[in-house]
Amino acid sequence: MSRVPLTKEGEALIKEKLYNLKFIERPQISEAIAEARAHGDLKENAEYHAAKELQGLIEAKITEMENAIANAQVIDVKDIPETGRVIFGSTVKVYDSNNDTELTYKIVGNLESDPENGHISIETPIAKGLIGKFVDDEIKIQTPSGDLNYEVIEVKHI
Repeated sequence: MSRVPLTKEGEALIKEKLYNLKFIERPQISEAIAEARAHGDLKENAEYHAAKELQGLIEAKITEMENAIANAQVIDVKDIPETGRVIFGSTVKVYDSNNDTELTYKIVGNLESDPENGHISIETPIAKGLIGKFVDDEIKIQTPSGDLNYEVIEVKHI
């Protein structure tokens, strides 16, 4: 399996979520299953089936996160000298000439992606279009929702 890039902050966030799933949510689900079993006939016990389904989802998440951490290549962008070039982990400020606005993105791994807060996955068209560009570069990025015209204003390693 190939190495998956992950920022230092993303690794800490995933480890925190993993801890919560394993030591808080997993025991709560086990208790809910035990309580639902105590209600009798399992064939028609909706609480039991819902708890078992939730248990399956939590176990799948735990496995996904454990695999991600095991296969992660953790990159601390603060250790890399700033050159004005966009790289994984960079925080990039761009001017969107289509909408006459400034936007800020942090390029992160898939599991730490949070578009509402400006954290975009390295796999997105926007991140792919920005990687390797320098301050003052003008770029056109093709996305499923249309073309974006950006100018790179600032690149920070924070």
